[in-house]
Amino acid sequence: MTDAPALPASDARARRNVIVLVAAQAILGAQLSMVFIVAGLAGQTLAPNPCWATLPITLAVTGSMLSATPLSALMQRFGRRAGFVLGALAGAAGAGVCAVGLMEGSFGLFLAGSGLTGIYMSAQGFYRFAAADTASESFRPKAISWVMAGGLLSAVLGPQVVKLTAQAMVVPFLGTYLAAIALNLGGMLLFGFLDIPRPAPPRPGAATGRSRRQLIRDPRIAVAVTCATVSYALMNLVMTSSPLAVVGCGFQTSDAADVVTAHVLAMYGPSFVTGHIIARIGVEKVMAIGLAILAASGAVALSGVELEHFFAALVLLGLGWNFGFIGATAMLASAHAPEERGRIQGLNDLIVFAGVASASVASGGLMNCTGGSVQAGWQAVNLAMLPFLVLAGGALIWLALRPRDA
Repeated sequence: MTDAPALPASDARARRNVIVLVAAQAILGAQLSMVFIVAGLAGQTLAPNPCWATLPITLAVTGSMLSATPLSALMQRFGRRAGFVLGALAGAAGAGVCAVGLMEGSFGLFLAGSGLTGIYMSAQGFYRFAAADTASESFRPKAISWVMAGGLLSAVLGPQVVKLTAQAMVVPFLGTYLAAIALNLGGMLLFGFLDIPRPAPPRPGAATGRSRRQLIRDPRIAVAVTCATVSYALMNLVMTSSPLAVVGCGFQTSDAADVVTAHVLAMYGPSFVTGHIIARIGVEKVMAIGLAILAASGAVALSGVELEHFFAALVLLGLGWNFGFIGATAMLASAHAPEERGRIQGLNDLIVFAGVASASVASGGLMNCTGGSVQAGWQAVNLAMLPFLVLAGGALIWLALRPRDA
């Protein structure tokens, strides 16, 4: 009997890195669900106008958008570890400023802290790309999926922390932000175990790859960016409003936390198999399935406002995001050369989070300032998904019909 072939050295290293990144996704990623549960509710108590309730989430996403390109360039020069440590420190600082804003009753300080939190969000978004850095082409989709699957633990941890801390102090939600500081500082230590070589500086005269303009005109890159933006923005649009809708329809903050828990579990749970599905049926089909599930989520949300409707709609929203966003990430990761990594990954996340920021602004306005009731606002949020699903679906159809050699 012959021995089984050894894993390629790159995949042995990649698997070790995946373990570190899964742990980081679980611990540091818990902050993301915590912010989405409480930021809108806290904003509703601090904002001078209820239409601005989701502005803290918008500022967080805007901070992520603005820091994506500089963080990508920093990691291209100094390595992934430097960028991830910086992100965790910014997350701790942002949570600290938000805590001060809550204690002082200052909406401005709360917004400033939310903006700093965006740097953490941007750094966390690069975990999926870091998983692909040392992986072979065959292992790459699985590495991305497994790192995203680390969000399962964060899906449980984050909302449970909210339940324990949201009303634990005299100032509502203060305990949640103090817990976020601890998560950032503790999770940051994981990056000492990360083993991703720092990119070698380009040699004089060496190929530097395509410019950003050339990259974004590549059909597969353009479609990947479009579908990633639509998947993430629509997920944010609906999830940002869901705690406001759940509480506004007469349920408790703990019910909103449970709905978000189910949603985030659905976001990350399929990640154990998404990479295998991509390898089996192709990335384009997986992305198309994701868009169809997002459409189904909107249909369920429009059918009623009982607690089971919120659970079903948010679970479908998470599943659709998983297929659409991981599929788009895998497509993007296979469409550029190593020397183009810093440019296209930073540009991709800049565009994605610009879309997400726009969605979070729209979410609060649609939810609180249309139709005159919570139910009407929730309907408006879900109806707003339709044109963007048509856009992304059309982009996929265009790519499928396009000649392969064109």
